[in-house]
Amino acid sequence: MQALYLLALVPIAEATGDESSYGFRTGRSAADAIEQCFSLLARGGRAEWILEGDIASCFDRISHDWLLTQVPMERSILHKWLKAGFMDESVFYPTESGTPQGGVVSPVLANMALDGLQSALRERFPRWHDERNRKVHMVRYADDFIVTGDSKQVLEDEVMPLVERFLGERGLELSHKKTVITHIEAGFDFLGQNVRKYRGKLLITPSKQRTLSFLALIRKRIKANNATSAGEMVRMLNPALRGWANYHRHVVSKNAYRFVDHQIWQALWQWALRRHPNKGRGWVRKKYFTADHGRQWIFTGQIKTAAGEKRELRLFSVASVPIWRHVAVKGTANPFDPAWEAYFASRQRRRMRTAEHDHQWLDPAPLHQLVFPPHATSLVDASRNPVPRGGLRSLSRMLGN
Repeated sequence: MQALYLLALVPIAEATGDESSYGFRTGRSAADAIEQCFSLLARGGRAEWILEGDIASCFDRISHDWLLTQVPMERSILHKWLKAGFMDESVFYPTESGTPQGGVVSPVLANMALDGLQSALRERFPRWHDERNRKVHMVRYADDFIVTGDSKQVLEDEVMPLVERFLGERGLELSHKKTVITHIEAGFDFLGQNVRKYRGKLLITPSKQRTLSFLALIRKRIKANNATSAGEMVRMLNPALRGWANYHRHVVSKNAYRFVDHQIWQALWQWALRRHPNKGRGWVRKKYFTADHGRQWIFTGQIKTAAGEKRELRLFSVASVPIWRHVAVKGTANPFDPAWEAYFASRQRRRMRTAEHDHQWLDPAPLHQLVFPPHATSLVDASRNPVPRGGLRSLSRMLGN
């Protein structure tokens, strides 16, 4: 039933949503949010201070009274959803606040609750009529958001109180431990990317913390599958590698890509040595690694197809993913408005061309293995620095954060 009501609720949410809101919205992605950050911060004379907002338990604390009053749908149905409660280990827990646990309508309800913050900021800090030009702008992805400003004082004394009042009306509050104000030269992490200026030049790179977390997950999978064949190992790792690389393909990622490739090669080399403690390194290399098209040490294995035939699989190279500048969606674009139909059709054609280009130039693989998750970030990589060899310090030098 929620899905049926959602069909009617989504067009309303799109028509009334904030222009700079990108999470859980049709035709928008994290890549658009990061590109908007680049547009707001890259050029000289732009805002230099950023409020990194963190809403404490957003989905669990939204006021039911506010939702019942403001969401344009049948109140009796919405009331039942909100008060339905949930079961955990055969124990029933009532819900007195927050959106429906696990419901398909929850992201839209949360978006509708947070929509209006951009309008409130614009009303308080007009973009064209403010003589002092406070440079206050917002970028939001679901419950993660940033607000820019021309000074730390403006963000502390004027923006934060406004945001707190806005959230308080909806039963929400900022997490004072995680909400911080940062200068652009110190940089900040947002949606898995690090945004920072170096001597006046803005660079957006994969977050060091998120990159290390991804590598830790890959190493855990490798160590947990000591008895797995090389082919099955490749089939298990490739979707994760493609997904991570595609997410970061619109930012300055080439150094991070090479670092990740090298770290995964080290983990697989140790995995191969542990499997054959009585064999020489030359034998191990010949069994598990091959070379092709200028690439050395390509981890390779075989799997059996449904027809019983053997097929060779090669580990996907993260560094083979080309960097593409993401074109952000227009803030006023509405996928449910017929006037924007041609615009979204052109964006879809662009995505299809990108996918075709990827299949042509990336490591060869059967079509059914290719994974193209939502894009997520911006800024073409012009860096050609060599890859440092291993460790947190090397990653810090490469990513610059």
